[in-house]
Amino acid sequence: MQAIARPLARAAPRHVRYAGSLSIWSAVPAGPPDPILGVTEAFKADKDPRKINLGVGAYRDENGKPYVLNAVKKAEEILVQQNPDKEYLPITGLPEFTQAAAKLAYGAESVPLNESRVAVTQSISGTGALRIGGAFLGRFYPHTKTIYLPVPSWGNHTPIFRDSGLEVKGYRYFDKKTVGLDFAGLKEDLKNMPEKSIVLLHACAHNPTGVDPTPEQWKEISDIVKEKSLFPFFDMAYQGFASGSTSRDAFAVRHFISEGHQIALSQSFAKNMGLYGERVGAFSIITADPEERARVDSQLKIVIRPMYSNPPLHGARIASTILRNDELYGLWESEVKHMANRIIQMRDRLYANLVDLKTPGEWSHITKQIGMFSFTGLTQPQTKALAEKAHIYMTADGRISMAGLNAKNIDYFSESVSKAVKGEL
Repeated sequence: MQAIARPLARAAPRHVRYAGSLSIWSAVPAGPPDPILGVTEAFKADKDPRKINLGVGAYRDENGKPYVLNAVKKAEEILVQQNPDKEYLPITGLPEFTQAAAKLAYGAESVPLNESRVAVTQSISGTGALRIGGAFLGRFYPHTKTIYLPVPSWGNHTPIFRDSGLEVKGYRYFDKKTVGLDFAGLKEDLKNMPEKSIVLLHACAHNPTGVDPTPEQWKEISDIVKEKSLFPFFDMAYQGFASGSTSRDAFAVRHFISEGHQIALSQSFAKNMGLYGERVGAFSIITADPEERARVDSQLKIVIRPMYSNPPLHGARIASTILRNDELYGLWESEVKHMANRIIQMRDRLYANLVDLKTPGEWSHITKQIGMFSFTGLTQPQTKALAEKAHIYMTADGRISMAGLNAKNIDYFSESVSKAVKGEL
């Protein structure tokens, strides 16, 4: 029998939607906008020449421009001359980098480091380090699946740890009345935590408040953590960037280790080396002995392999070159100190301006806080007025990035804040 030829069905044009059909993604809800990105978008849409963006958590120079460190430029020149390949890194990253990162954090005289008891892996900046740490603790920490964060904490901490399978709870940290540390509340909450709970601690330059414990207060915190057998997980995203001294900013981490704590640590080189887009970080954990370290290393690899297989190469080479070259290391330290000092100068000038303008309230917290961010104490209506009428953009809770201020805009910012607080905007 002869086959009857039939015309092929014509494909529907791409723009045609079949009646009654639904996309398989039709039930996906719209997520809430990121508060920081929303600030940046509003800033970009504003055409006023006086506009100021104080939401972005990245360093800006005296002219409000992104800053590439000279140490980074020189390291890249060295790398070009070496003509390196672009092969995959091992799962746990560039060994020269991870060794140098651990030495920077723990110190050259660190006992666990010198006894080969630090399990360390390269990560995709600080975010990746926290995610690796959360996943590892979720699988292997035997006592709890709950982590306690300071209130407030960096906005990404909660989703990172929830996505790691941990339950997230909080402990008191910031006192809105004094715009400072609620040390009594912090200690009370630590003492009331179940024994062997996981507690996240910002090593320095607390984000978002800029409020840090003093060395004496850190010692008290260490004593309570030891008494309650809590597990300390440090997030150190600003070593060197807070005070201008890498050793001073590592005080809490090194003191806890000297007191015998087995800590976990997240490091980032985004802020202190300006390697934002290179995504350079490290996660490390203190173990009991080299054999235990080897077992932890093996499990870190199993955590990382299905996440992203292995980390980026170029940024790790830059950081490693700086940390392992005495000349570049000295240059880097001087540049980090310069960045930290510029922010400290902006704090001093902002405080002086607000006092001179007879701004209602007590503003000494501006100079007591440290690091890139400051909780100003401004209310949500005041931050809204500053955005709408003065073209000054910050998060609704009054947090500002001090790096966004410079000699060209500090006076305008001060005057606008004073007017907002006085209700004159």
